[in-house]
Amino acid sequence: MEDMDPIINNTCVLMNSDGSVNVVTEKQLKLSSMEPGSVLLQLVLSEVCGTDVHLKHGRLDIVPYPIIPGHVAVGRVFATVGSIVDVEGSPVVQGDIVTYLDVIDTCNSCVTCLVDKQTTRCPLRRVLGITCNADSNSIRGLLGGWSSYVYLPPNTKIIRLPEMLPASVFMAGGCGLPTALHAVDRASIRLMDRVIVQGSGPVGLLAAILARLSGALQVIVVGAPAHRLKVVKEFGIDHTISIEEFPDPSKRLAQVQDLTSGHLGDVVIEATGRPEAVTEGMMLCRDGGTYVVVGQYTDNGEVALNPHQMINRKHLTIKGCWGSDFSHFYRGVQFLTKHATSLPWHLLVSQIFELKDADKAIAAVERLEVFKALVKPSQA
Repeated sequence: MEDMDPIINNTCVLMNSDGSVNVVTEKQLKLSSMEPGSVLLQLVLSEVCGTDVHLKHGRLDIVPYPIIPGHVAVGRVFATVGSIVDVEGSPVVQGDIVTYLDVIDTCNSCVTCLVDKQTTRCPLRRVLGITCNADSNSIRGLLGGWSSYVYLPPNTKIIRLPEMLPASVFMAGGCGLPTALHAVDRASIRLMDRVIVQGSGPVGLLAAILARLSGALQVIVVGAPAHRLKVVKEFGIDHTISIEEFPDPSKRLAQVQDLTSGHLGDVVIEATGRPEAVTEGMMLCRDGGTYVVVGQYTDNGEVALNPHQMINRKHLTIKGCWGSDFSHFYRGVQFLTKHATSLPWHLLVSQIFELKDADKAIAAVERLEVFKALVKPSQA
């Protein structure tokens, strides 16, 4: 940290358990409180995703409010303590443009990690911007992306963005891309599979793109509103079905039957966050098909189902999909670098808000007015 001012002026957004969102401005914080092996980023861009909407409404019961939201971000390295390297062994130095895995504290020592090989379910796992308690009075409490500066604790996995991958393109993928990668991995899509994706938001669109590039014969996205479906079509997805045009699930099923010549989906991926979509998704699967549920990250309610009709008689394989790990995050950066100019990523980022307008950003996402919203430091 040589030649650096020991004091920073930080502005951040705090979300509280009652759903209130407060902007804390110009806090003076000392760099000397940083731990060995830690990194301080100056924010470039952070994401406002559907999870942030659910967090505002208290739908995830493991959140230690108050938090600084924003679990995926890009920043410029402002300060480091000690020698920091990325996963490929290259030094991370002041001025680098980097992103980071939002998951910290996975132990890689417990039965869940080592025997079950389910690191996303490690009991010690925490997520920056979601399950990390914030403290706006300390650099070490800046554990979320909606902040002028973001603190990365020791052992946070950092990736330097390649020069050919702009921050805006990376953020177009954002948290949705590693989540979609995990879902597609769970789906085990085969060449010439018919894939149906429920949900036309970032996760749904990215799952559809990955399914198409995995060799699917046909990809169908079921969702709304119209402006999102328009973006989905711009990415070359075969067919879309509007839940606004066809509000009756039986009519949507008929549409899928027509498009697939009666075959239905070999694979169906739920990316809606709406519980009622799950029973519909089961019916969209062919007999013996695979159903992957990735959208139910927060508790948005319950739904009744008939296990005989919807699961056993259809001989379904049903898989949950919780979070993502470093492999999905790393491959996501590789994917975006490879396709940085071949796909219209600019269509995904509808609006960039300043930190002081974070509440407006959450409202726009909740009302589905935008495809994706980002936040940046005020006057950046």
